[in-house]
Amino acid sequence: MKAHLITYGCQMNEYDTHLVESQLVSFGADLVGSVDEADFVLVNTCAVRGKPVDKVRSLLGELRKQKQQRPLVVGMMGCLAQLEEGQQIARKFEVDVLLGPGSLLDIGKALEGSERFWGLQFKDELHDHIPPPPAGKLQAHLTIMRGCDHHCTYCIVPTTRGPQVSRHPDAILRELDMQLEAGVQEVTLLGQNVNAYGVDQGARLAGYPSFADLLRMVGRSGVRRVKFTTSHPMNFTEDVAAAMAETPAVCEFVHLPVQSGSSRVLRRMAREYTREKYLGHIAEIKRHLPNVVLATDIIVGFPGETEEDFGETLSLYDEVGYDSAYMFIYSPRPGTPSYRHFQDLPREVKTERLQRLIVKQKEWSARKNAGKVGTLQEVLLRGNAHDAGFLEGHTRGNHPTVVPKALGVTGAGIHRVRIEHATPHMLYGKLVDERGQDLPELPRFNPEAAALSSPLQMV
Repeated sequence: MKAHLITYGCQMNEYDTHLVESQLVSFGADLVGSVDEADFVLVNTCAVRGKPVDKVRSLLGELRKQKQQRPLVVGMMGCLAQLEEGQQIARKFEVDVLLGPGSLLDIGKALEGSERFWGLQFKDELHDHIPPPPAGKLQAHLTIMRGCDHHCTYCIVPTTRGPQVSRHPDAILRELDMQLEAGVQEVTLLGQNVNAYGVDQGARLAGYPSFADLLRMVGRSGVRRVKFTTSHPMNFTEDVAAAMAETPAVCEFVHLPVQSGSSRVLRRMAREYTREKYLGHIAEIKRHLPNVVLATDIIVGFPGETEEDFGETLSLYDEVGYDSAYMFIYSPRPGTPSYRHFQDLPREVKTERLQRLIVKQKEWSARKNAGKVGTLQEVLLRGNAHDAGFLEGHTRGNHPTVVPKALGVTGAGIHRVRIEHATPHMLYGKLVDERGQDLPELPRFNPEAAALSSPLQMV
């Protein structure tokens, strides 16, 4: 079998794709790089907003056409697969394999026979399963929990991924050890709400550490860099900020979704905190981590949001001074309380507000990034940028960074970089040695000069 997986959505979906790919390889499948090469195509789906659902519909329509022309098995997994909406799509486009987020280990059973297979149960064995580490990569994701016990009125995740289940710390640390042996240098701990890690298991009473203590444990493993996502402000504790400050491996980067700056809107969202409570968490973080890099999520145009409410979101952005933000207009999702009970705002209102927020975000990102000019940053370089003479990577604070290749540094790894230029969404710098001296840059290929010097050049 030749298999090709296509992934939409979050980092958890990327982790799940790797988990399923490793299962397929263990069954003897070959992973190929395109749909045209494959006889099994599996689409890992997202259901948080309408746009990724539309992309899945379009892709499945194209795959159905290919099924009419050649032998092809088509599968769908992930959050959309767990919903009735996704199951209707699967029927319409003649999907052969359907796997919800809790049944990923059924992939072998799904491909054993010739009948259509649907697996939509939440199975406990998934939490103990340890996939092999990603091959040849310096970065890896590590799931510490699945599901969510909060019920935000706009969010479909509790339905698609089920109630919160924390993985045992022994399983987490075993998987981490395997990743480190494979050469991983940066690990991102994943969960729908990492701050609530262990709460579902009675925390320390059942041998589960708090999330803050788990950070300390992971930080002592020998890994170079640790990040985590996503946090819910309701479960954030000051001990998390303290653990970050006292654990050098944990990066000074916090992604703390606020969703709205208006306490009234937050109540309608059932976010379980107020604007004031959120700002209190920000103050705690900054007290422990003065140089913290802050990111957030914001939903624009939630049902009932007034111009005054939106103004509070803009003022909160200024009060916090975010380095970056993921911003979306509200997307009503079938099955959520806000879809059933709230009247959506006109799209033009939501779009206009989003544009104003984007302007605010660019202003702050430009200001924060400009403050990095002249500083030395630790950058994890992943490999070649679009221009072959450059390398791309990111700082401990998740800033995308580009540098010219230098003597002795032509590939991936963690290196010191002096930042020389900044835009709202990118840092540019030069590689330096341990003394902060610039490393000699490699000569860059100039195709025009090469053509002029070629003996085949016609005059």
